Amino acid sequence: MTLPAIFAVVVGLGMIVQWTLSWRAGQVPELQTEPIRIRFHIAGEMVTALALIAGGAGLLLHTAWSVPLYLVAMGMLFYTAIVSPGYFAQQGKWVWVAVFSLLITIGIICIFQVL
Repeated sequence: MTLPAIFAVVVGLGMIVQWTLSWRAGQVPELQTEPIRIRFHIAGEMVTALALIAGGAGLLLHTAWSVPLYLVAMGMLFYTAIVSPGYFAQQGKWVWVAVFSLLITIGIICIFQVL
């Protein structure tokens, strides 16, 4: 279960880094235009990231709670990976749509390795 664990931890950390860098670079205009909605969105992404990191770490440590947490975290990731590409597609940033598709594909492979 090493690939699923590493995938979860890397994606979780990547989500935190991506939002931190975007915020520090002033690349989240929604903080000005729709601050309440984007704060809820970012909070959901951070909870997803932390769940992925915890679930992945749990898998690496072979804890009893790791598989259920991992599966919930992956479900959370799938939700965001289905919803978020619409933002990028609207802007014509198709590379990001492909990235989210790849996350879903690798995620499905990882889930089958865990089950």
